[in-house]
Amino acid sequence: MINWQNVKTQLINFLKDEVEKTGLEKVTVGLSGGLDSAIVAILCKEAFGDNLNCVLMPSQFSSQSSSDHAIELCEKFDIKYEIISITPMVESFINNMDEDKLRIGNFSARMRMSVLYDVSSREKSLVVGTSNKSEILLGYGTIFGDTACAINPIGQMYKSDEFEFAKVLGVVDSIVTKAPSADLWEGQSDEDELGYSYAQMDEVLKLLVDENKDKNELISLGFEEKLIDMLEYRIKSNAFKGKLPTIANIKWS
Repeated sequence: MINWQNVKTQLINFLKDEVEKTGLEKVTVGLSGGLDSAIVAILCKEAFGDNLNCVLMPSQFSSQSSSDHAIELCEKFDIKYEIISITPMVESFINNMDEDKLRIGNFSARMRMSVLYDVSSREKSLVVGTSNKSEILLGYGTIFGDTACAINPIGQMYKSDEFEFAKVLGVVDSIVTKAPSADLWEGQSDEDELGYSYAQMDEVLKLLVDENKDKNELISLGFEEKLIDMLEYRIKSNAFKGKLPTIANIKWS
């Protein structure tokens, strides 16, 4: 049984300590209308009060409900927010992307992060990340897009565990109950793309990553080989997304 109040206290202290180290007082969060950013926004509101600024960045491919849910959250918790559409940025380049949904989605994610960092510069604030542990392990995020940030309070939290934490924090039901989505295009769903629910994937990830169990052990426990192979492949092939760029070590003599 997870003591979520203790987790909440730890994460608020983490946020305060890390921001204080920089000499800054403000934070900026990209608010998508999804569970991850909602949790981070509430934590930042408790940690920094009015020194939190949230930014909604819809595109022509976003669902209206995402913006509606984000605004509902902001109104409930008295969070300052602004809306900056990335539609003109995406529209100006879309002809170069051959109607490829993945390329358009990645480009949109990078445009959002460009906007977010510009806003953070204007506000003299830090960008707080919203990627959870499941996404990070699986590489389910856009490098230099939604994975970019200065600090991340939920990077060690599995997606399937967030639902319980969200209820403790008081996240609005419209966000807690909807299907997880990066909202890269209308109707897009994380679990449809990955082929499994987060609950299924996280159960294996916890054993695979946290308890260092190997494939044979997992199969003996009754887990599907196809699922194990998919998770192992994604972890290995996407590991580069969680690292700083590799710099060549030159020997000068």
